[in-house]
Amino acid sequence: MARERSPALWLHTQPSVTRKMPVCHRILLLLWLLHFSSVYSDITDGNAEHLKREHSLIKPYQGVGTSPSSQWDFWGSTLVTSQYVRLTPDERSKQGSIWNTVPCYLKDWEMHVQFKVHGSGKKNLHGDGFAIWYTKERLHPGTVFGSSGNFHGLAIFIDTYPNDEAPDRSFPYISAMVSNGSLPYDHGKDGRSTELGGCSVEVRNKDHDTYLAVRYSKGRLTIMVDVDDRNDWRECIDIGGVRLPTGYYFGSSAATGDLSDNHDIISMKICTS
Repeated sequence: MARERSPALWLHTQPSVTRKMPVCHRILLLLWLLHFSSVYSDITDGNAEHLKREHSLIKPYQGVGTSPSSQWDFWGSTLVTSQYVRLTPDERSKQGSIWNTVPCYLKDWEMHVQFKVHGSGKKNLHGDGFAIWYTKERLHPGTVFGSSGNFHGLAIFIDTYPNDEAPDRSFPYISAMVSNGSLPYDHGKDGRSTELGGCSVEVRNKDHDTYLAVRYSKGRLTIMVDVDDRNDWRECIDIGGVRLPTGYYFGSSAATGDLSDNHDIISMKICTS
């Protein structure tokens, strides 16, 4: 059984004030903290109490298909197996995507993505990467990691190939972008002019799965990564003033060009408090 993931993104301890408290008050405080920690753990681990199954993609991927009752649709080169959803194989000129068919009306949410990017290409001879979406549009193929670059909503790009080749950034590179449909992603410049923030992370050809945690709460977007499978989370992006409407769709897409990789999604879990 896979162990639960607990990205400790948003729990901040306060200075101790217990020295001045009566014993009974200390006990009450301890009980409250234990209750809070339990609830917090549920939120970040994606346990059943807070997991939104209608928006989550989990093995063995029931509810994926083209029937009217399906909660996930897929397109292009996407292959659904019992162990992973492969958006693209390690072959040139492939595009694939998978999209939730149920719009999300949560005002605040967390997304936990378990993924694996791997292939036979050596350094800088692989690509192109994949994207995680929360957008008004769904199943719109295009040139930005397999989907349209003109979108409404949030995109998180896991870009494995440097198109710009600028010396100040190493790849793979994770970035985030919010658009109202009038701000296109510039693939040739690796989205530099429109990104909210980003970080360089080695996610290719790991012997284990890698993890991405996203939280949108009260207008704040926080993204963290665990690439060593040690439950050791590193902050990548933390920015306020982000406004995302409800009623949009979660999805993921990937593309290969002259270079290639396997882009595998193992799970996408959507949670709420």
